[in-house]
Parts: sequence; C-alpha cells; structure tokens
Amino acid sequence: MMAARLHVKPPALPAVVAALLVPVLVSVLLAGCAVPEVLTVAPSGGNAQQLPTGGRIVPAPAVTPPTPRKLSTCGATASLRPGSSGPDDRSLARIRTRGRLVVGIDQSTNLFSFRDPTTGTFAGFGVDIARQVAADLLGDPSKIEFRLLTFDDYIDAVQQGQVDIVTRATTITCERARHVAFSTVYFEANQRLLVTKGSGITGPAGLAGKRVCSVTGTTSLATVQRVLPTATILGVPNQDDCLVSIQRDWVDAVSADDSILAGMAAQDPNLEIVGPDLEPEPYGIVMNKNDPDLVRFVNGTLERIRVDGTWMRLYDHWYSAVLGPVAGPPSPTYRD
Repeated sequence: MMAARLHVKPPALPAVVAALLVPVLVSVLLAGCAVPEVLTVAPSGGNAQQLPTGGRIVPAPAVTPPTPRKLSTCGATASLRPGSSGPDDRSLARIRTRGRLVVGIDQSTNLFSFRDPTTGTFAGFGVDIARQVAADLLGDPSKIEFRLLTFDDYIDAVQQGQVDIVTRATTITCERARHVAFSTVYFEANQRLLVTKGSGITGPAGLAGKRVCSVTGTTSLATVQRVLPTATILGVPNQDDCLVSIQRDWVDAVSADDSILAGMAAQDPNLEIVGPDLEPEPYGIVMNKNDPDLVRFVNGTLERIRVDGTWMRLYDHWYSAVLGPVAGPPSPTYRD
C-alpha cells in the first residue's frame, strides 16, 4: 500500500450551490491498469465536450472482470470480543491522557458524515457513532477532534497513528483487513444506482453503453466494472463530485452504497435510487491493528447501542425516511 498524506478539505458547499459550480475532478490511476483517457461526453442535445481537467475514464480491466467479494474466505467481518485486552490497555490510556478521541471522517457524505451548512458542525450517522464511543471512553460525546480524510488517506492515517478511529462509510473487505483492524459490522449498506427521475433507467440493463460515476479507491468501482462491463466509468475522488456530475448531465447514473445515494437523493429531489442490490457493503469502524484494546472497547460501545436502543434511534433519525425501516442493528460476529 502506497503512503498517502493526510489532507484537510475546506467545508463542503450545499448541493444547490455546488450544482452551479464546475468541480475539479482529480485524476486517479487504478493499480494494474493503463493510464486513463481524458473523458469526453456529449450532453443531451449538445456537442461532445471535455470535462474539466482531471476528469478521467477508468479503463476496462486488463484481465477477467472482478468477481463478487466473498468475505467468508477471510473472516474479515469477525472482530474482537468486547472486554479488556489485559492489564496494560495502552491505546485507551493514550486517548484518556490526551483527553480527546481523534476521529477520521469525511464531510461530503450527506446523512452519514457531512458538515451541516446551517451550523457548520459535523453531523450524520457515522458522526453520531463516533460520539457514542467518546461518551463511553471519555465521559463526554463532545471530546472529539475530527480530521477529514479521503478514501486514499484513511488507511495510511490509521497506520501512522494520525487518527484513533475512522467512522466514514467504509466497507469491510479481505484486502483492507490485511492493513487495518475493523470493529464488528455497525451498518449494512448495499450498492445500488442513482439516476435522474424520468430517465427510464430502472437497473443495470438500462446502462449498457452509458456513463456511470463512481469514486476511485472504493469497493463500488470494481462492482461497476463487473456489473456494467460496457458502461463508460467516470472515476472521481469524492462522492460530491458524482453528485455534481449527474446534476450537470455529465453521467447517466451514479453507483455507490445506498447509504451514500440516499444522501444525494435527499439533497436533490430530481434524483432517485433504482434497481436491485448489486453488492453487500458491511461497514466497520477502522482502527490500527496494534490497538486491540481499542478494538474491544469500540465493540463494547457498539454492543451497548444495539441493546439499549441507541442504534435504532440513530438509524430512524438519519435513514428510515429514505431507506425504509429495518428490523434492527446488524448482529455482531466475534472470532475469539
């Protein structure tokens, strides 16, 4: 894994304002793939035009398209049982001595982790989960220092000790579990499609030969390559880039986790989530492999909020209206 520097982004603009601006899309190279081509699109009724500098077509895989993920092959969703790691819980002592929990998040995933434009504070399901951990560990949910991370940043930031935990929307995978530790699953998302209402697109079959936006560095992009092999894929660095791209008619659809797409649909009533589930996306809180005491403590917090109703209260507040009700929180799996 290549080292990545920690970047702090300026506050995200509200969607209505962002839709009027031309985003700067950062070019991304996928490992093992050729250098991407400059993306050229033809908006409805117009001539072909080049996107702003940095917009790239993600080349088709040079080998067989990616296959569905099988977490059962590595047991990545099984975490450490709540409790003490021993008499010397060093990471917990470090955080308590510091007096604050350092949490990696992003600020552009509406409903999950975003900066509230009216208050300027961070909000969302993932932010509230982090506050629950801080409340249990430090006795105060406000004793948190948030640091903004991109998908390219977060693993390196965790490994280098720049953050204690990451609660941005992060899917547990076998490959990621080689580099970082995960909590038990605390949110079960599913990858789907977001389209403009009235587009006539109702699922993957309607996107053959069309343009789809996905964020590089995420599990979603590989699924798009597998499910939509004839689609032109626009790779971008952040979810808000995909939102602007579909609002400006540069792409026909966005493919991401439904927890993320729900936030986009909530910002723009002209958008809707369609089609079947394309891939399960179990989220875990990310931590350093050298901090087993912190992993156990976080899993204890997650167990508490499952039992005392806090998890359901948070889900109902943020997601029930857009994703529908759920029977309850994800059940934990432990490996010890």
